[in-house]
Amino acid sequence: MHDVVVVGGGFGGLSAARTLARGGADVVLCETLSYLGGCASTFSRTVDGVACRFESGATLFCGLGPEGHFTRRLQQDGIDDVTFSLLDPVIELRTPSLSLRIPSNRADFDAAILALPGAPRGTEGFLRQQRAVAEALWPLFDDVSLLPPFSARMLLAHARRLGAYLPLATTIGRSVQSIMAAHDVDGWAPLRSLLQGLCQITVQTDINHAEAPFAFAAVDYPFRGTGHVNGGVSRLADALAVGITRAGGEVRRGHRVQRVEPVAHGHRVLTKHGDLMARHVVLNMLPDDAASLCGVPLAGETARLAARVREGWSAVMLYLLIDDDVAFGDDAHHLELVDNDDEAFVEGNHVFVSVCGRGDGHAPAGLRAATVSTHVALSTMRRLHADGDAGDAVAAIQTRMRNLVGTRAPELRIVASMTASPRTWQRFVGRSGGAVGGAPRTAGLGAYRGLGPTRLSPQHQNLWLVGDSVFPGQSTLATSVGGERLASTLLQGLGLGLGLGLSSR
Repeated sequence: MHDVVVVGGGFGGLSAARTLARGGADVVLCETLSYLGGCASTFSRTVDGVACRFESGATLFCGLGPEGHFTRRLQQDGIDDVTFSLLDPVIELRTPSLSLRIPSNRADFDAAILALPGAPRGTEGFLRQQRAVAEALWPLFDDVSLLPPFSARMLLAHARRLGAYLPLATTIGRSVQSIMAAHDVDGWAPLRSLLQGLCQITVQTDINHAEAPFAFAAVDYPFRGTGHVNGGVSRLADALAVGITRAGGEVRRGHRVQRVEPVAHGHRVLTKHGDLMARHVVLNMLPDDAASLCGVPLAGETARLAARVREGWSAVMLYLLIDDDVAFGDDAHHLELVDNDDEAFVEGNHVFVSVCGRGDGHAPAGLRAATVSTHVALSTMRRLHADGDAGDAVAAIQTRMRNLVGTRAPELRIVASMTASPRTWQRFVGRSGGAVGGAPRTAGLGAYRGLGPTRLSPQHQNLWLVGDSVFPGQSTLATSVGGERLASTLLQGLGLGLGLGLSSR
């Protein structure tokens, strides 16, 4: 019997399996697809006769700097053939009211915001409060033992940091909008558009509903070693898989798990290539999908989590081949484009464009690959499918996306394109409705429920969830940190990894 079987090779599952293997656990990771990364992966296609590669979804990562989370993992595993391009600007935001290059340096960012015409007097105070909250929270990503569940030693460590946590006291349970209003900056279109875009991409909701501490931490995303994985994000996913095998674990690609059943002292994991027995099963899946696979009803906190995920988002995509004659230089470039500041930043009114670097293997000479995405509500897609209107609605969104790229980024001359819908996402990543991004982090104390490692069911103590639906969720860095935190908890329960330590360093 294996100690742990991990189902799903997204970054949460990969990081959990890597930490388990390094801690001495007998672990097997099963991934349905032939390539790893889940919603953050690189896939190959032929578009209009041109063989190319695209980033499926997530394309901009933090934790890539010299002391970054992923950099340290590669160093620990002795992997030196995965490289990163740290970007500056990290993102270029273009809206009707604003054209802003978001730099990689926090001080330069503050200066750029304060220099914008019409900046209200309260802007500096708002930025100061946001920065203090972010600085209180980001260290939690450097030492996963600071995340729940807390030992007595870790509670003492948090007690020593109480001074740093004080800025949180005035933001917990409040929306970003309410704090902007307190500083009298809520009516300033440039700041509203900047924060609307960041919130929609990261915490999966708008500023009127976003829980301020989560959103304020996300604002600092560009300043935390953020860039592009050269050659495609799957290179990083593959490197984590190498770390698993070097530590004695096993990675099985193209290995679909068909069912998980309880047995004495654990579970049987049934795959099309045979059965595996495990004491614990880690599910890198949405709660609904995991419950279906395991044949267990959702209850309590996990049922509430699943309900929140259902009110989240899927994505409509364009995968483009563009003329390489653009003024971005050799590195990857990321554009955030907005059509109308006063509309919701969804359904083609707001798109994120990731243009791959020159000559990085995504496209032949003279071309570059680009991924364009926008959010569409899962509830909207359910209604459209019920009415039989989903195809036309998605096509209309994709038309608006193309028009927005043509209007706000005319330098991107499109040579060929391929589309993807929520149904495509559902088939690709096996997530109900094609859900992306996990549960929206809406304002209120309910955002802090279930902060520890998450069991799928109270009746099945050894079925666990990782991924963007559970804490700390959402970004690729967060899912990786969450996978490590769960793995550390399991190692302690198994009596393993006592010399591993829980620090991310």
